[in-house]
Amino acid sequence: MNKHVTLLLAALALCTAAYAKDYTIQSPDGHIALTVAAGDELKISVALDGQTVLAPSTISMQWSDGTTPGHNARQLKASRSKGNQTIASPFYTKAAIDAQWNSLRLSAKNYAIEFRAYNQGVAYRFEANNTTEFTVTGEQADFALPADETVYMPYANLQMDLVEGLEFECQFRTSFENTYTILPASQHDSLRLAFLPVLSTAGQAKICITESDLKDYPGMFLNAGHGQTLSAVFAPVPKTLEQGGHNNLQMFVTGRESYIARSRAQRTFPWRIVAVAADDKDLTDNDLVYALAEPCRLTDTSWIQPGKVAWDWWNDWKLYDVDFAAGINTATYNYYIDFAAAHGIEFVILDEGWATVGKCDLFSVVPEIDLDAILAHAKEKGVGIILWAGYNAFEPDMEHICEHFAAKGVRGFKVDFMDRDDQDMVNFTWRAAEICAKHHLMIDLHGMFKPAGIHATLPNVVNFEGVHGLEQMKWAAPDVDQVTYDVQLPFIRQLAGPMDYTQGAMRNASRHNFRSIHSEPMSQGTRCRQLAEYVVFVSPLNMLCDNPKAYEAEPVCTEFIANIPTVWDETRAIAGSVGEYVVTARRKGNEWYVGGMTNWDGRDIELQLDFLTSQATAELYTDGANADSVGRDFRYTTQTVNPGDTLKIHMASGGGFAIRIK
Repeated sequence: MNKHVTLLLAALALCTAAYAKDYTIQSPDGHIALTVAAGDELKISVALDGQTVLAPSTISMQWSDGTTPGHNARQLKASRSKGNQTIASPFYTKAAIDAQWNSLRLSAKNYAIEFRAYNQGVAYRFEANNTTEFTVTGEQADFALPADETVYMPYANLQMDLVEGLEFECQFRTSFENTYTILPASQHDSLRLAFLPVLSTAGQAKICITESDLKDYPGMFLNAGHGQTLSAVFAPVPKTLEQGGHNNLQMFVTGRESYIARSRAQRTFPWRIVAVAADDKDLTDNDLVYALAEPCRLTDTSWIQPGKVAWDWWNDWKLYDVDFAAGINTATYNYYIDFAAAHGIEFVILDEGWATVGKCDLFSVVPEIDLDAILAHAKEKGVGIILWAGYNAFEPDMEHICEHFAAKGVRGFKVDFMDRDDQDMVNFTWRAAEICAKHHLMIDLHGMFKPAGIHATLPNVVNFEGVHGLEQMKWAAPDVDQVTYDVQLPFIRQLAGPMDYTQGAMRNASRHNFRSIHSEPMSQGTRCRQLAEYVVFVSPLNMLCDNPKAYEAEPVCTEFIANIPTVWDETRAIAGSVGEYVVTARRKGNEWYVGGMTNWDGRDIELQLDFLTSQATAELYTDGANADSVGRDFRYTTQTVNPGDTLKIHMASGGGFAIRIK
């Protein structure tokens, strides 16, 4: 190219860049700065204490009416404001959230973009102000890393071979359960999609990318196919569907529209969130998803009852030392109910098998089950019953199903095998939650994408899967490292919201003793690790995954699990490092619980009890002297503790600890 032409183009580029309008808003504490550059394109960047953690990243949308929010952004009208809100959160990790933010709003005739800076990160969303319906043909959401940073990507687990030219389409059908592939951004597979949340290093800091207030719109995937930039990908709207999958309970997309969403006029789109933390532990207590969700719609939530669940499926109904044949039958479930009642466990679930397999008909109960008798026995014992339902058995007749089973006294549904997050499936979750709420039913969304705010808006949604949970240990390959995953997900997946991880295994394997056994499964790591997960992991509806007989043989551990709360008044992030260890303290009323877990490295920690306000009694569950080789080995002790005391605790390889202070 001619030297003069090159210089002219460079000068023009500089002029264009100079003509962009830059706006900066800071978090209330002044540590985080969000800069918005409004030029030919709209770009955002984020800094923490002056260090760039997100490089200039392009955002935009494309609408069928020709509107292109984010393009030619110089003419947008800017306004600034501040927000300060206390959000009641009774089914969460704290009783209330104090949310403060500074905001910038850029607006045009037909659209606006709102940007917010919180002390825990930043967020933005688009708004439609037009008067007619339209379709969203595309959205650009780039996340440019300041260097070739390490990225923790949970790839969409493949349920079919990748087809050339349709690689993304092959990944839109996923169960959203996978461990993390950890590589520099440029080394990630450019053909693979990752579901949210996604974590990246940012110099000495960390950023975690996710979304909130996701409704009437597809969920966001990220692809690392552009060097140091992660780019959003969205599943287009389904056009044709075909029934299939597990026991015909799923609906597979066989054709798609040319757009990603149908949209009404006058609406907001999901918040795009970049959580920012200088200290890893702060990611374990981040409220942005909850704070940015639509506020609770329910005027009466008194009927919503968090609690524990005696669960059947993981332990394969394998009762022993009883005088009946154990299995999916009335006698077995009555035993589970008696066990739950004896230990103050609030619920029993009837998982897959109570309704006729293959018929997709929840009114067709198998002859071995007398559902009315089970419900009557549960009512007499003060135990609630939750029913499992496959998506394609539940979705076509939700209103009738909810009305019928609520009238019988059922307390909720665990709905499974959605395995998509396109607009239609996102809308299903909202319809299901609304109909369940109408009939005072709780709902656990299993086989599901990550939480993205619905649990704040409709708190009868008491749990989500979207996690590589303990069920994976029933069939895990030898190279699956669940112990390391356990000390990654509190910083990543759990930032989005509750997890139906289903902890509580009483068979606990050291690193070299683990085997996957479907009918008599075990956990990786120690017994105390399983106890710690009831503190560290968030599950308002929390499973006891193992056999009632196994718990009856372990009264000390069972007493701890049965009594631990599932929602909290206060949470403290004590310490942690992604993939290494985590320590969390939570309070309910006058009791504190502390849980800690380590990776395969044994670890000594000093726990300072600076959150106490008076003398108390501490019950400590710590790894036994031989827990490195015999995972079930643990030690139970009690001692008097005072505010400011320091406890020295050793965690074995794959180990953990739990403390109850009362």
